[in-house]
Amino acid sequence: MHIMFVCTGNICRSPMGELLLARYLANTTVRVSSAGTRGLPMHQIDPSSARLMDSVGINSSGFRSRRLTRQMAEESDLILCFEASQRKDIVTLAPAAVRYTFLLNDFANMCEYCAKNGLVKGLTIQERLRSVIDASSMIRPMLPAPGDIEDPHGKEFAKFRKAADQTNQAIRTMLTSMRKHYRVDAAPVRQQITRQDFASAW
Repeated sequence: MHIMFVCTGNICRSPMGELLLARYLANTTVRVSSAGTRGLPMHQIDPSSARLMDSVGINSSGFRSRRLTRQMAEESDLILCFEASQRKDIVTLAPAAVRYTFLLNDFANMCEYCAKNGLVKGLTIQERLRSVIDASSMIRPMLPAPGDIEDPHGKEFAKFRKAADQTNQAIRTMLTSMRKHYRVDAAPVRQQITRQDFASAW
């Protein structure tokens, strides 16, 4: 399974999503990547995002940004973005991706709803995430309208911290909701990222 995070420039929010989820799923075969709808290729992660990742033990020095292409979108199994406008850009570029492209907060809510209502199916994390994707059109009317995760680019560090915390919270909601037959392996201290880690590190 290939999960891709997409933001605008692929230097602030989507790199943090990629690096965080990749850490959580390090012991699985899930592939995690990121791109930007207007990303400039080969840029380093924003220094503030890098500082946040470094503070929880994630080395982001090798990260380089990418511009989203139709092929990238079509080769993904799940695309998670941060703003409604980004979702529109993604499905305009790759119409077939509309079935598996979601705002991050929206998909986290879907995972939680499916877990609470016995709709999560399968034994592996891949199967269970796909079951949520398959149920998404049916459950969408039951869920609140999702909120954007604000772009912190060019803003004070507190905005980056807020975006990282919201991203991490949504990812943890997703993974916790998938745990009936699947458990994210505990990592060594300082590698298992929690909201408490963020609060203390920042």
